[in-house]
Amino acid sequence: MKRRTLLQSLAMVAVLPLVSACSRARTATNTIDAVTISPLNKPHESWRALVSADAYKVLFEEDTERRNSSELNREHRDGIYICAACYLPLFESAHKFESGTGWPSFTQPIAGHVGTKRDFKLILPRTEYHCARCGGHQGHLFNDGPPPRNERWCNNGVALRFIPKDEPLPVLRS
Repeated sequence: MKRRTLLQSLAMVAVLPLVSACSRARTATNTIDAVTISPLNKPHESWRALVSADAYKVLFEEDTERRNSSELNREHRDGIYICAACYLPLFESAHKFESGTGWPSFTQPIAGHVGTKRDFKLILPRTEYHCARCGGHQGHLFNDGPPPRNERWCNNGVALRFIPKDEPLPVLRS
């Protein structure tokens, strides 16, 4: 029995680098485009008065909202999804899809408007993404989305604000 446990443990140790290597390629393709977006040099605490308490927890403390708690899950109009903190446009409604996960999901962001980093909070590596301008945490990127990109940008609804197509985008906050 002890030999079986040892062999299983060794097999897991051998597989972990492969999992990390597979997700590393996806991280490299979605980095901040410094030419397009200039990051703000603003302390996270400065955003507290500008967003709701729940949005602050998600955006600047990397919390996760409860599954199925966002009204944006039921939003199907044409428009743009912007960062709830700095108002940078992050996603177009044409790229939103119903993932069945309980969080608003997209097949791709607006190019250069999000940055990514490795996240090990659940032990196995994940790709976290954030607003390229204010650094606010938005969600995680998974490779189980629809073709052709097979990407699911799973977003916390409270970290976004929807602007319908017929309304002007708000001025960026700084």
